[in-house]
Amino acid sequence: MGKYQLDNKGQVAVTKFHEKQTPARFDKKKHLEKLRADFLKKKQNKTDK
Repeated sequence: MGKYQLDNKGQVAVTKFHEKQTPARFDKKKHLEKLRADFLKKKQNKTDK
């Protein structure tokens, strides 16, 4: 092995570390669905009053 090569156990540890460090991916479809549901809920509350 070279100076900076990792064994399998080291590679797994590095991968796990980087997975924790990356921010959560922005899911546009879920976000739009949530906004739409919130809007419809507010609209329903206004019509109920």
